[in-house]
Amino acid sequence: MNYKRIVQLIVLPALLIVALTGCNRQVKIESGDLLIEFNKKLYSRVNSINPSVEEFNKLFQLSEFLETKDFKTNGFKMVNTSYESVTDSLGCGQKTILKGSFSQHGICIDKVVEVMVYDTIKNFAFFNIYYINCGRQNLRVKKWANHAYHVKSDNNDSVFWSFQGSSTVERKDWVRPVGRGYYDKNFMGMNQSDYGGGIPVTDIWRRDAGLSLGHTELVPREVNLPVYYSNYSDYVYVALEKEFNRLLEFNIGDTLKTYGSFVSVHTGDFYRTLRNYSQVMQKKGIEAPAAEPSAFEPVWCGWGYGRKFTKIEIIQTLPKVKELGIKWAVIDDGYQIAEGDWRVNTRQFPGGGNDMKQLTAAIHNHGLKAKLWWAPLAADPGSQILKDDPLVLLINESGSPQYISWWNSWYMSPAYSGTIAHTLEMVKTFIGDWGFDGLKLDGQHMNAVPEEHNYKRPLPYPSQSIEALPGFFKSVFTAAREFKPDAVVENCPCGCCMSFYNMPYANQFVASDPKSTWQVRHRGKTYKALMPQTAFFGDHAELSESAEKYFASVYGIGAVPGTKFTWPADNPFSLEKNLLTPDKEKLWKKWFSLYNSKMPSKGVYLGELYDIGFDVPEGHVIQSGDTLRYAFYANSWSGEIPLRGLGELSYRVTNAVDGKSLGVVNGSNPSIKVGFEKYLLLEVFPE
Repeated sequence: MNYKRIVQLIVLPALLIVALTGCNRQVKIESGDLLIEFNKKLYSRVNSINPSVEEFNKLFQLSEFLETKDFKTNGFKMVNTSYESVTDSLGCGQKTILKGSFSQHGICIDKVVEVMVYDTIKNFAFFNIYYINCGRQNLRVKKWANHAYHVKSDNNDSVFWSFQGSSTVERKDWVRPVGRGYYDKNFMGMNQSDYGGGIPVTDIWRRDAGLSLGHTELVPREVNLPVYYSNYSDYVYVALEKEFNRLLEFNIGDTLKTYGSFVSVHTGDFYRTLRNYSQVMQKKGIEAPAAEPSAFEPVWCGWGYGRKFTKIEIIQTLPKVKELGIKWAVIDDGYQIAEGDWRVNTRQFPGGGNDMKQLTAAIHNHGLKAKLWWAPLAADPGSQILKDDPLVLLINESGSPQYISWWNSWYMSPAYSGTIAHTLEMVKTFIGDWGFDGLKLDGQHMNAVPEEHNYKRPLPYPSQSIEALPGFFKSVFTAAREFKPDAVVENCPCGCCMSFYNMPYANQFVASDPKSTWQVRHRGKTYKALMPQTAFFGDHAELSESAEKYFASVYGIGAVPGTKFTWPADNPFSLEKNLLTPDKEKLWKKWFSLYNSKMPSKGVYLGELYDIGFDVPEGHVIQSGDTLRYAFYANSWSGEIPLRGLGELSYRVTNAVDGKSLGVVNGSNPSIKVGFEKYLLLEVFPE
């Protein structure tokens, strides 16, 4: 049986068999500022009708096509159009149905394009696209592409900014400029042995406006979202593509449906796109996690002591943790025998599980909460789980196990019941038996898995492993909260743009090994757009280029601060930079005290007010009651800064760090003239 035909090929829905009107004219579809036009070849162009926005493209483009083994569909003659009212989970709106036909040398393919726009979702259009093999030949498909658009640079600037949501070993910035010569495939599947997945949205924007696109499937899909800016063009190319590793059999009478997708236009940066995308996906059935109050409390992690930490080292550090106003203590990697064998390593903990219970009791006795590091889905060669049940392994088509390079481990299959049973038993041990209050799920391997070909227990289709991954994390999250209803489950896919489909099953996201404070801030903006009620943890102060910039960044973006300091001394296996010196202690006390007194992470992030790409200095705003907390970042700045988002009142401006007054501004035309190095944090409130 050809599994691709089961997944990709369907019976054409009856709703498309309607009386269609003749169509020798252009078809226009509007939603807010969004205008999409189709010509008689089913080429399209997309633009914003906002009067302040320049055209994206004057030309109609081959925006949706099939590429077979032998040819590419380079144009469909439009045959019919029709219109229907639509009411579904997204609300009420209108569906435009376009039908075209492609014929060439005995080959005939019909194409049906459904475009839905909704009354309450402005600037968005949603697509279903079908191809029907109505010819006399079976075909083999290499690829399909939707929304293949070329977007022109504006008249004053050839630079675009972009949000690109794929995950790779390079751990790139998710928000980055795009200049001539730029290319990124943005594959949403496995890009390296243990890197993949992400947020299936691409957004490119100019100073005046932007264009975004992505898929709206309810499970992860292996697609490309390429961004390409030729050295010899004024246009950036974007698209949503599906390439088939094995040619898709597209036989006579078959219907191929591409993935549900969207196109949107906007002003400002990517924030508005991701905010609206998340709201749409929640309406379609992906639930956002509820906020967990304790997830917003500061974090200390024992990782500063390294894998060979001891119980005594952790316990002797707890008084200083408490003194600094930190509320969580995390036991990190090193307590276990091996990945996949999560019993306590008796070389470090002679009392086994009882030692771990004593450690959590010590943490609780200091008035702190305890969290435990864990790398689910990873199993070392020779680990106990592989001895007990070898079928847990995720096997590639070549017959080899899928490798996790970071842990020198193998993947366990998220689609196998044995994996789930083992995982739930571990949750019971960690929270139910050892008494931990939360879990730190760690590793980039958690973000995605490849197709599975374990012929000893075959799946209905290989990509079921990909689709099953979110459900795996749902089982972990549900079990943890059953043992402790207020359990915090942190998902830390090291350096990766966290899979959107895993987000419902964690109540603390994390900056995840940031290379810079810039990564802390733009990752925070990303998560606050998608799941604004969920706590965002800025990871450890010791990871960033400067502790002062780190604390200023987590405060300004509304992140939870964290540290992995060692005290009163390092052990032989940890780094000297982790030692909490007297000078560091003063700095740590200042920032943790400021955070605990203001709790900016619990405010409302107003992500539409400043463009993170084009606005200088970089700006962020958090609303806490009637106070707006502004954060600005630049290497050096002197001049006027607009304070956006204020009403018509007069407002007092103070420096958030030292409390000094910076004067009063009028909300009708608010701006402040200041100079600063690295950062400026302000509090603005009505007089």
